[in-house]
Amino acid sequence: MRISSQKALGLLKRSLTPNRPYHAQWLLTRRCNYRCRSCTIWHEQQRVEEISTDEVKRGLDVFRKLGVIEVVFSGGNPLLREDIGEILDYASRHFVTTVYDNGSLVAKKIDALRSVDFVAISLDTLDRKKLDYIKGVPEAWETAVDAIETLQKEGISVVISPTISRLNQHEIVDFTRYFIKKRIPVLYCLYSYDFPMKDRLFGIGEKTDELELVDRAAMAKVCDELIELKKKQQGIFITAKVLNVLKEFFASGQRTWTCEALRGFFIVDHLGRVAGCHLRQPAASIFELSDQWNSERFENLRKEYSRCEKCTYLCYIVYSLHASVLGNLEIMRDQWRNVMLLRNLKAETLSN
Repeated sequence: MRISSQKALGLLKRSLTPNRPYHAQWLLTRRCNYRCRSCTIWHEQQRVEEISTDEVKRGLDVFRKLGVIEVVFSGGNPLLREDIGEILDYASRHFVTTVYDNGSLVAKKIDALRSVDFVAISLDTLDRKKLDYIKGVPEAWETAVDAIETLQKEGISVVISPTISRLNQHEIVDFTRYFIKKRIPVLYCLYSYDFPMKDRLFGIGEKTDELELVDRAAMAKVCDELIELKKKQQGIFITAKVLNVLKEFFASGQRTWTCEALRGFFIVDHLGRVAGCHLRQPAASIFELSDQWNSERFENLRKEYSRCEKCTYLCYIVYSLHASVLGNLEIMRDQWRNVMLLRNLKAETLSN
């Protein structure tokens, strides 16, 4: 993770300013070259219209004005955009920037990735055949592993991002141990699915029985084991606060968090439309966001979102639990050791 002094000062100032949307996800494209079973985005390949490079940059300027400190680029696969290098370079000047890939495009886009803070590789299991089944393409496991090795060789910070589902929940602790032993951090997703909502921003996935987490006691145990592992090991990119909340949720069914959509975070789609989360109607275009942010209409939307108890998308839970100055400080304190781990590993890699 490379942070210039100017960028660090800007991040610190924004992270200590209250009542800001600290986290933003931008799904830059609906295009994808994989056929994952948990996702329906690839069903819509005919929808290829996308916001332009200059418009993305203008949108990132809006982010900065609003106080965003962290930007996550996903899709579809954002590396399918020909302008992704220009976008990532621009974003990385001012934000903690993460970009997702399934591993298939890293080698082709390696120069485009040099400026980012993290490249997250979607990898769910160490079982080769199972991963090919989950991803819907042959040799998905080998492709992801090659991408990880390439990123390490090039000195680019890589994290592994498994989606925990019924197919892999029993192995996720050993999976985590495997990668942190190699000093590769793990950043988790949680299998969830869209609930019916009229005119939502976009869809991600429908309910799939073979993936749904139905053994709640087993998931509570997974959370407990990750909590204990985190006390002893570096490289687990999720705070103890989030793990404890998830443990309580799976053990008792009680939601102990309130959604902070459109307050602590927001989502932008491939057309530059903004919503609190992807399951809600577009609230504004990215270029209207500054004018709308403190409006009565947005405040009413925030109250509506805060009453929602339907989804369990982990990114929204994380953003909601850390949607304050104290939450930012907690993340910074929690992840500092992980950042140092990556720096030391990078130094060793480049010296060999």
